[in-house]
Amino acid sequence: MAGLFFEEFQVGQVFEHAIRRTITETDNVLFSTMTHNPAALHLDEEYCRTQTEFGQRVVNSCLTLSLMVGISVNDTTLGTAVANLGWDEVRFPAPLFHGDTIHVETEVLELRDSRSRPHNGIVIFEHRAFNQGNQLVGICKRSALMLRKPEE
Repeated sequence: MAGLFFEEFQVGQVFEHAIRRTITETDNVLFSTMTHNPAALHLDEEYCRTQTEFGQRVVNSCLTLSLMVGISVNDTTLGTAVANLGWDEVRFPAPLFHGDTIHVETEVLELRDSRSRPHNGIVIFEHRAFNQGNQLVGICKRSALMLRKPEE
């Protein structure tokens, strides 16, 4: 199992995830249309070129969030997560564009026992995504309900 059990995390632990991802036009258009998001910012190149400060289409922020969390899974929660409990303080301080490559780091902010599920613990992660210029493009806190190590 690639993911870690609740007891294997430490507050302050930082994961520099090896997976990097270049975001393509296909990724952005498919994600936007698949999720029924018709925003011109994601789909209309001419509109973005002539009517926005960006001059080009912007990657859907929900795709950025999905990649930011997804890239972290292999190193942190693969096979050991019971449930994703929620995201808080989701921010996108800079846009992503087609052709940008993101990399992600995750920090463990908090560990606590689950009051309602004694066989689980809750981990609060902060995920941070950066573009190829190392500019912060996404940040969020995620609460995950995690398995404890099995008793031997």
